[in-house]
Amino acid sequence: MIRMPMQRPMRARGLSLAELLVAMALGLATALIAGRLLLLATRAQAAQAEAAALDDGERYATELLGRAVRQAGYVDPALLAAPDAGALFEAAPATVAGYDARSLSRTSNALDDPLPDQVNGSDVLALRFPGAGALPGGDGSMVGCAGVAVAQGEEGWSIFYVARNAEGEAELRCKYRGGANWSADALVSGVDGFQVLYGLDTDSPPDGTVNRYVNAAAIRALDATLPPALPSDKFNRLTHWKRVVSVRVGLLLHASRPTRADRSPSVYRLLGPAAADPGDIGSVLDEAAFAPEQRRRERRLFSMSFALGRPVPASVPTAQAPGALP
Repeated sequence: MIRMPMQRPMRARGLSLAELLVAMALGLATALIAGRLLLLATRAQAAQAEAAALDDGERYATELLGRAVRQAGYVDPALLAAPDAGALFEAAPATVAGYDARSLSRTSNALDDPLPDQVNGSDVLALRFPGAGALPGGDGSMVGCAGVAVAQGEEGWSIFYVARNAEGEAELRCKYRGGANWSADALVSGVDGFQVLYGLDTDSPPDGTVNRYVNAAAIRALDATLPPALPSDKFNRLTHWKRVVSVRVGLLLHASRPTRADRSPSVYRLLGPAAADPGDIGSVLDEAAFAPEQRRRERRLFSMSFALGRPVPASVPTAQAPGALP
């Protein structure tokens, strides 16, 4: 009888110290890589969300600004058809006005009592327009920046300026006249700068074409050369604000949180290289002057030009138009 040799049972063996260290190192490297990928994905998602928010803010601001400028160029057809259309047109106040490096109070009357600049030399742009449609609410075709419709025979306002909210965040606001008083609503937050230039028609007689762009301070300086103590109707006829046929706007927005890696600071020319006037505060903004946390925020610069397209009554005497600018 052949006896089979008895097999000894296999004894379980653990990892050696070297194998354990290698396994831990590989596991740690895998966890670090996965964490890094998750961080990059989260940062990319946050950056995409902030970029989309900036684009949405720009589209909303562009739509409101463009509509307000076009409405400022609107003239009631009844006025154009009136026998004394020229006199009425000349006696009416200018539909465009503004300030350089100023802000406004929420409740003050229109442009009264301007406040000192609050955000990087940001400007004030004021546009007035006539209503359309029967009272009390009109037909909805003439609407202010706050969405309030204006009826025929009434005067609407859309005033854009920059101020800080209770948290210190700068926002582009819309000031308007309500049923009983003035108020203002925030349109877009995260504003670094809001700049405005006005395209003047300097030809005599005017031909509706922009000859040069100037800021509000330059127009106010030109109006300061008019004879003093003019009656309102004569001042309205001569004011250089009535020479404005186009409005150019520069708006620099930043995201609500820092999402980009450190990089060299950028320089933003809000109204383009040719329009950057060293004497125009806020027309050029350098990120190097911002706080470190602010420099890590995504930014978008939007520059837009809008034509008023105002029809001038044929009966307006060109000889009485404002004089040619220097």
